[in-house]
Amino acid sequence: MTTPSTGAATSAAEPPAEEFTVRRATAEDIPEIVAMLADDALGATRETPSDLAPYRAAFDRIDADPNQHLVIAEIGGRTAGTLQLTVIPGLSRRGAARALIEAVRIHADFRGSGLGTRLIEWAVAESRRQDCVLVQLTSDATRVDAHRFYERLGFQASHLGFKMPLV
Repeated sequence: MTTPSTGAATSAAEPPAEEFTVRRATAEDIPEIVAMLADDALGATRETPSDLAPYRAAFDRIDADPNQHLVIAEIGGRTAGTLQLTVIPGLSRRGAARALIEAVRIHADFRGSGLGTRLIEWAVAESRRQDCVLVQLTSDATRVDAHRFYERLGFQASHLGFKMPLV
């Protein structure tokens, strides 16, 4: 899945990102993905870039599932961002599928470039292409800037989420 992306609308707050390509992640991308996941206050407490074994096992499960779309955004041959798009078949809404966007990260060198906007726009377009009737995401309650970002892109804080740690 290689999707060149150009010309997407950006907000006045973000300059347009350079042309980027979205492609399916490969096992060789794992170190860069994990580094991006670890490169923030929350990720630094839960990710271990020095031990990639659990990430490789998780990647194998993701890669084997046709409803999982772990992607990389590249600019100039560099890994600039990532996200995971999951298509969830369901019975509700008359048997509709929905998409879930998870683990959105933009490399520190590309933050503020408009790439985050364009990567989410790609995920929304891909969700439509996958015949999903809605796209949803969650964001940690402490990520206030991210909440404003998603609201600016048209997402609505419509539900209250709950989690239960199992380990």
